[in-house]
Amino acid sequence: MVAPYEIDVEDVEFACPDGVPLLARLYRPRGPGPFPGVVEVHGGAWTMNDRITNHDIHVPLAKSGVVVMSIDFRMPPVAMYPASSVDINFGVRWFKANAERLSVAVDKIGIVGTSSGGHQALLAAMRPRDPRYSVLPLPAGGDGIDASVSYTAVCWPVVDPLARYEMVKANGNERLIEAHHAFWPDAAAMDEASPQRMLDRGEAADLPPTLLIQGTSDDNIGPVMTDRFVESYRKAGGQLQYEVFEGAVHAFIVKDPTADIAQRAVALIIDFVHAQTR
Repeated sequence: MVAPYEIDVEDVEFACPDGVPLLARLYRPRGPGPFPGVVEVHGGAWTMNDRITNHDIHVPLAKSGVVVMSIDFRMPPVAMYPASSVDINFGVRWFKANAERLSVAVDKIGIVGTSSGGHQALLAAMRPRDPRYSVLPLPAGGDGIDASVSYTAVCWPVVDPLARYEMVKANGNERLIEAHHAFWPDAAAMDEASPQRMLDRGEAADLPPTLLIQGTSDDNIGPVMTDRFVESYRKAGGQLQYEVFEGAVHAFIVKDPTADIAQRAVALIIDFVHAQTR
């Protein structure tokens, strides 16, 4: 484990699409750098939470010597898919454009996400140059910067939104059914923006080294869905480290960050990021 750093925390406005100000919380280790950097995408069934939701991941990651940029993005009722993917793509490019000022090594930037944020992190990493997602221009001088990342770490990600929609309809989870209806224009959009179905279709995609953390008692996603994604990602040529936590429920880090399994999961994320950026 890298020796801990003292960190500074600040909020910045990184974008204002359609007049909606978007804030990022920056966690910056004190020191000369340059440090690895991650853009973090929070979960919340695509419809709730914000940039401080995964504070218990951000802080230890930053204290290990990583600049963390945790972002807000447009959600329902303000906007449906693909607005959040536009904002996430821009966030990665903004981070790259400001890397020198933030003491970030531009070639050591990754993306981290949980749950629906894990879905969106995978989508951003696999489609960094998608013209639908890269429509927001950077300020002058940002030409040529794309949203590609060097690695991805996702926890209990919704790897197949359409399969998850069918699952929650079958088990009568009205909260998640409503979230799907609020975020997705239709089932066709869930299919089109499914990382699993992208692989099934043989769609050309970036496949950065990935860490995937999943609990076996997660009734929100379920390990069968993630097992299949892991197999497909590896078959397509991607390097994927799969860490399964026996008996762990959905969002177990946030639910009890002091628990041993939460601490172990955060340590895995830290170790993975540093292994990718040596």
